[in-house]
Amino acid sequence: MDLIKFSSAERALAEIKSGMRVFVHGGACTPVFLLKNLIALKDSFENVEVTGMSLHGDINFDDPSLRDHLYINSLFVSGATRKAVNSSWGDYLPVFLSEIPKLFRENYLPLDIAILQLSLPDEHGYCSFGPSVDIAKAASETAKIIIAQINPNVPRVYGDGVIHISKIHHAVYCDDPLAEVVMNDESPVCAEIGKKVASLIEDGATLQIGIGNIPNMVLKSLRGHKHLGVHTEMFSDGLIELIENGNIDNSKKKVNKGKTVSGFILGTSRLYKYIDRHPLIRNLEIDYVNNPSIIAKNPKVTAVNCAIEIDLTGQVCSDSIGSYQYSGIGGQLDFIRGASLSEGGKPIIALTSVAKNGQSKIVPVLKQGAGVVTTRGHVHWVVTEYGVVNLFGMNMERRAKALISIAHPMHRENLERAFRERFL
Repeated sequence: MDLIKFSSAERALAEIKSGMRVFVHGGACTPVFLLKNLIALKDSFENVEVTGMSLHGDINFDDPSLRDHLYINSLFVSGATRKAVNSSWGDYLPVFLSEIPKLFRENYLPLDIAILQLSLPDEHGYCSFGPSVDIAKAASETAKIIIAQINPNVPRVYGDGVIHISKIHHAVYCDDPLAEVVMNDESPVCAEIGKKVASLIEDGATLQIGIGNIPNMVLKSLRGHKHLGVHTEMFSDGLIELIENGNIDNSKKKVNKGKTVSGFILGTSRLYKYIDRHPLIRNLEIDYVNNPSIIAKNPKVTAVNCAIEIDLTGQVCSDSIGSYQYSGIGGQLDFIRGASLSEGGKPIIALTSVAKNGQSKIVPVLKQGAGVVTTRGHVHWVVTEYGVVNLFGMNMERRAKALISIAHPMHRENLERAFRERFL
């Protein structure tokens, strides 16, 4: 504590002037305290662009009164920014997660200020980025001014995420809990999908599995597997048990052998305590973690990703509902491609056969305005609760038939009618 001089939030945020571009740390390290203060000070500036990805916690950018003050230019959309991004005071920038650091380093998005949430400094004066290194390290290296929310609840995580206090222009002390995401849907449908996906995962595979109800149930279905490795953009609570039980030992990996590698870590307070100074966990920059050529070096890379809908030719929409921007491209295609190039690799798209409103997620054509994240040329394995198909090597007609076979039975007649109209 004696190594660093703290200032007030108001004094630190006074650095933000009209027309600036401000990066905001995301995920578990979303600096909620400073963001609330920033919103409260909105009348002191105009047209400040806020950029970042996956902001979490109790913050609200949905207020139309922000229209002339803050513009949300999101690199991956989350609940805190979804309404703003789909409004006149925000937008979404389509980009692969692996290429976001390039936006900062090559001045496609030059940054005036970076607002980070960091750990207390160690005895050498270094603060940790904790659970979220991802794109934040590149932002910290390119922003002209760094404002840091220093929080004793931020764990120290080994890897790329360190910054010396001498690089921080303003430090604001905060003792708030980190943003949490809890997965509690263990529905029979998700459980069945989890079992089907797990049946495709071989012993010795290197895993990329994100967060969500389906990924959570996949992890619960891997308790009988051996010598699994992890090289994933995101690390969630479901991995803890597999590491502790020895299912994950990273012994078969060729890159970062023996280490669990991720770009960011998001889950519950239990997870944040678990990763603190864990000697076998590495949080690395996302342009390394999500680089398909790095991913492909590990054996049997099995990448499990989800989708909003998939059409009968195999085009996967996972970032929008029609033209409504729901999330982002993220790292799905980074890992789909990396797994495809890995020896024995399996890229997997897993989804429930129907949405909450009962509409089929396997559709004749994507909704108007929907974004194609994974193209029909990239897609391989597709899994629903009704089955597993591998579209690789199939022509359009065969893959349409295969996808109909794993659709919900109540929608198959309509899908078959659409199939006949298109192909026969």
